[in-house]
Amino acid sequence: MRRALWIVAAAALVAVVVIGLTQAKPQENEAKAPAFDLQAARRQLEGSPAPLAALHRDANRLLPGGTKAFEDRLTKLEGHPVVINKWASWCGPCRAELPILQEVATERGREIAFVGVNARDKRPAAERFAERFPVPYPSYEDPDEKIARQLKVPANFPATVLVDARGKTVFTHQGGYAAAEDLQADLDKYLG
Repeated sequence: MRRALWIVAAAALVAVVVIGLTQAKPQENEAKAPAFDLQAARRQLEGSPAPLAALHRDANRLLPGGTKAFEDRLTKLEGHPVVINKWASWCGPCRAELPILQEVATERGREIAFVGVNARDKRPAAERFAERFPVPYPSYEDPDEKIARQLKVPANFPATVLVDARGKTVFTHQGGYAAAEDLQADLDKYLG
């Protein structure tokens, strides 16, 4: 009986290591993606409604404050649909989907709010990641996943939650988006 438990434990350990190594290697999308110009994205987003413009002013910042600060931001965004993306610097699929989020947030950021939730991460690693992969919206620190749990976001990474203009969660996408068209289709379907 003990031998069987040791075999199961060893197999589980090997699976965790293989998954970790798979997520740690550079992803296909990352290698192909051109450098993102955050300043050009900010210029493209100029003239957004005030609550969205406030998001763009905080572009690529990692904001503290936990659930209270996050809830306050969502309250200020009422009347606008919101895309919430849970990510972590150590997550390979998060890195792979970043060019998609950069593109779509820039194209649709004048009508839809985009907000990140940096979960289960260390601030220095998250800041280095954000410096390397900037986005035209802020992220909130969520090291213990309190924000994610409150939103009922799945435990896997990444995950994207779509919230309608009334503040109701209408769709949760588990895993990374493979193409901008897929994210655009979900935005059109669930957020109008």
